[in-house]
This record gives sequence, structure tokens and C-alpha cells, in this order.
Amino acid sequence: MKIASWNVNSLNVRLPHLQQWLQDFAPDVVALQETKLEDSKFPDAALAELGYRSVFCGQKTYNGVALISRLPFTSECVTAIPGFDDPQKRVLAATISAPGSQDPAQAIRIVDLYVVNGEAVGSEKFEYKLRWLAAVREWLREEMRQHPNLVVLGDFNIAPDDRDVHDPKRWREKILCSTPERESLRGLLDLGLHDSFRLHNEDGGHFSWWDYRLAAFQRGWGLRIDLVLVSEALRARCVAAGIDTAPRERERPSDHTPVWVELA
Repeated sequence: MKIASWNVNSLNVRLPHLQQWLQDFAPDVVALQETKLEDSKFPDAALAELGYRSVFCGQKTYNGVALISRLPFTSECVTAIPGFDDPQKRVLAATISAPGSQDPAQAIRIVDLYVVNGEAVGSEKFEYKLRWLAAVREWLREEMRQHPNLVVLGDFNIAPDDRDVHDPKRWREKILCSTPERESLRGLLDLGLHDSFRLHNEDGGHFSWWDYRLAAFQRGWGLRIDLVLVSEALRARCVAAGIDTAPRERERPSDHTPVWVELA
């Protein structure tokens, strides 16, 4: 079972890229972020032609998340952090049937997150980011209690440590790499979640996002800020994880590239 995440930075622009990647990589489930589409304009029919069902939660111009799956969704989805008043469309959770199983205990809960960017350390948006992450932590605590088979993935807008930064000195205590942000991410991991990429690769220099400016992708100036976290119950089933940089090489790419995990 291959589960992936991709911040497409406008599904309207990147739909052909997504369609080609679905055909090439054949993931079972994909979490999308920054779809930037109202729900009435989501291309569910086009994705259905490729065998994918869709659930989505979007808004015009900004944000927007979606889950697309070749496997059935088995329950109602969650489109907001419970108890956190926020009009921005940044979260989506749904339960996916396990391949070849009708046992509800084998189903996998998928939580798609588009974490707040935060703009600059110390700004109002930065404080909002920390509050948002604190609310997500409390929500995920309950999600994990109800759904031991939990995958939390998306654009986290946080590089977990210096291995995930092309130039740690340049980025030290800057947005996406600051101590408070990393501590907030650690708070999520402390719930019993594991960074699937690090289960299989301890080396630095692997990135999922590159600025559009200064030919950052060609120079290797990136950050690993797109993550797939798996619960303890899924850790032993995590047989592979990686980053697919090929979509970033296309014309008019997203500034992010897909990240993925494979579960036995």
C-alpha cells in the first residue's frame, strides 16, 4: 500500500502533472495540499477516470486539502480541527479500507495537514502557527486513541533538524527551522508518531521543497518539510519511504515534490 503526499501549489495549474504522476507512480492514496480550489471546481471526475475517489476541502485562491484514493473511504471525513475556530482549509481526515480486508480494525486513518507557514519568527502569523500546531497535537492525541493505524502527512512547513536543510547556518532560527517550530513538531512525534523517511534513511541532503528563486532546485538549495508520519502500530509495516524529485523537474512545477511511504 503506497501512500503519498504532495503540495501541488494550485491543482488547477498542476492537474496534468498530478495525472501523469498517478499513472507513473500508481500510489494507492495521495494527500494533496494547496489545491487553491473551491469545492465546486475540484476535478473529481478527471481523477475518477484514473480510478481515484476524492474527498476535498477547499477555498478560493488559498490553502485547500484533498485526499484521493484507489481504495474506499469507510467513514465521514473531518475537515476542521475540533474546538479550534479557523476558517482556513488546512486539515482533512478520512479512513481508508485496507487492501483485501473487510476488517475495520485493519483500516488506516489518514490525516492530511497543510501546516501554517508562519511568515517570520516572532510575527503574528508565527504565533498563529504555534497555536495551530498545539491544537493539532490535542486533536491527534484523540485520533490516535480511536485509530491506532494512523498516518499523518502533508506539508508541515518545518524542517525537522539540520540534516533536512541545505545550509543550516544560513537557516538557523529562521522560519521553518526555528527552535519553537521544531519543538512543536517534536510534540507531535512524542504522541507516538514516527518520521517514516528517517526509518529508512539517516543521511542529510534529501529535500522536498525548493524556492522558485535563484535556481534553488538546480543548486540543491532545499528543505525537507513534507513529511509522512506513521503511528507505532504501523512502524513495523513501513517497508520503504522516499522522495520523488522527478515532478520538480517538469515545466511549471510545484515548488514541492511528492513524498511517500509503502506499508506492508
